[in-house]
Amino acid sequence: MRQHIVGGLVLQPDDGPGRSCDLVVEDGRIKDIVPPQTPVADACRVDATERLIMPGLVNAHTHGQMSLSRGMNENWNLELLLNAFPWLGGRRNPEIHYVAALLSAAELVRKGCTAAYDLFSEFPAPTREGVEAVARAYNDIGMRAVIAPMMADRSFYQSIPGLLEVMPEPVRKEADGIRFASHQESIARCRSILQNWAFDRTLIRPALAPTIPHHCTDEFLIACRDLANDYEIGLQMHVAESRMQSIVAPRVHNSTAVSHLAKLGLLSPKFTAAHGVWLDDNDMSLLAEHGCSVSHNPTSNLRLGSGVARVRRMLTAGINVAIGTDAAVTSDTLNLFEAIRLAALVSRLSERSNQLWLSAREALHAGTVGGAKALGFGSDIGAIKVGAMADLVFLDLSSGPLVPLGNPVNQIVYGEDGSAIKGVMVAGKMLYENGKHLTIDYPNLVQRARSLAEDLIGTTASLKTMIERFQPIVGQYCSGLVADAPAFEPHVH
Repeated sequence: MRQHIVGGLVLQPDDGPGRSCDLVVEDGRIKDIVPPQTPVADACRVDATERLIMPGLVNAHTHGQMSLSRGMNENWNLELLLNAFPWLGGRRNPEIHYVAALLSAAELVRKGCTAAYDLFSEFPAPTREGVEAVARAYNDIGMRAVIAPMMADRSFYQSIPGLLEVMPEPVRKEADGIRFASHQESIARCRSILQNWAFDRTLIRPALAPTIPHHCTDEFLIACRDLANDYEIGLQMHVAESRMQSIVAPRVHNSTAVSHLAKLGLLSPKFTAAHGVWLDDNDMSLLAEHGCSVSHNPTSNLRLGSGVARVRRMLTAGINVAIGTDAAVTSDTLNLFEAIRLAALVSRLSERSNQLWLSAREALHAGTVGGAKALGFGSDIGAIKVGAMADLVFLDLSSGPLVPLGNPVNQIVYGEDGSAIKGVMVAGKMLYENGKHLTIDYPNLVQRARSLAEDLIGTTASLKTMIERFQPIVGQYCSGLVADAPAFEPHVH
């Protein structure tokens, strides 16, 4: 089908003020960009009068399964959140995974996000039914997504040297009893999932997400590397997210996490490091050398007190930087406009010179083009140009932050929160228009989500009680490790 999008002002994140032109869309791609009112034969007319048309936002790091645990974060840092994960993410079946992912996807679409990298977890190992449920949710709403099962063969409690030893009995026995499947079983399951992938990879594609380097044995990491190479898919890991992780990595690997991953051969253009708050300069050089991406997740980093990533240094090193929202339980919102704005603003905290602050254009580039590269879609998405997919967001030019229109990129990055969105399109298909989802029954989804969340309160009650027994011990021990650690030296080579 051919579409003629007329009357809009088209914005490119890397361009100037935007320009008045029409878009010709055919088979989901932008076939041509033409002057206003250029006749186009045999086309369905899409009126974009008073609309600013921008590329769909690309979320490089999220966890859709946590949407049913919204509001549960009680001022935890990352380690306390990981302690709480058996409760917040446990006792899920495929229906719960589907509803949670669809609820997350609906919020993303409503806020102008057209593609996402979703890392989700099943205990003790991924299942085909769970992965397919998450993939089906994104497929049903019409978003693009990369679905990456999170895996480990060490539990959080086993991964931190000395933590189990300081736990009194019977708490130690209880914590030590939380064990993931062997890496052989997880890899075998993932291989089967990849062999039987039933979704169109132009929309929904698989990846792997071994969670955190020190949560995984070397044998597991190497097996993930080889499996990803066999199927030419991406890898994403949480790397140097918290000060604790930067302290534990040398104790486990005798090097930084990035150096260890490089030694094992995991770094490549298909590798994304999530967060990267505590990367040193040598880490950044290694990531750049191997063509890796970093997903900068400023909302979550602030919420968990993890710190401020040195994004200017990443860009200077040559790393592709993308932006993610992280989960609803760590960011409280899946609004990528807010994450992009925070990315620009928190750069002022890590760099004294205003010449080194992240510009609005750089922040929006990371939230579109940078994300497209991290997800592996390359130049197909994240930009409005001939040959790219027609993944578009239509903003109301009469909306407050856009009136009067002076510098659209500045106004979007510093002022827009998604309220101006009038339409969201993926591959030429409108998913959301004038406040309504067009591809899903959103009111029914709300009712299902509320019902399942209520059920989970009961089914996870024992897990909540368990993690509350662990919490003071975990908090005190991890705080002690951080307090006793030498000062972080980011410029060590």
